Amino acid sequence: MFTDPISDYLTRIRNANGQPRIVEIPASNMKKRITEILYTHGYIMKYVFDEGFSGQGVIKIALKYDQLSKKPVIKSLQRLSRPGLRKYSGVSEIPRTLGGLGITIMSTPKGVITDKEARKLNVGGEVICSIA
Repeated sequence: MFTDPISDYLTRIRNANGQPRIVEIPASNMKKRITEILYTHGYIMKYVFDEGFSGQGVIKIALKYDQLSKKPVIKSLQRLSRPGLRKYSGVSEIPRTLGGLGITIMSTPKGVITDKEARKLNVGGEVICSIA
């Protein structure tokens, strides 16, 4: 049992950013939504939600690498809010990652969305992680 499944998700991606091209992660609805956001913004090549025989299922993520330098596209993954210390921000205090070049993922009343979408919808919420 993990005490923080989102940190485990980010750590598995961070650790797999060097060698393997595909990483398998236990699924949950929030992890699925974060994976969809990573795909939409071009940080991963593709993903598959495999329900399998167990009820939980697995997310298989194919990581994306730069074609010329063979370096991973994801430079940094940082967990901002954690179970012991939740970080919330209103719409005016939403942090920017790399001055707007990266994304910040938030859990809001409108769902799990990026910082840009939260500003557009004028909602605040829990700041989950930042990706650059």
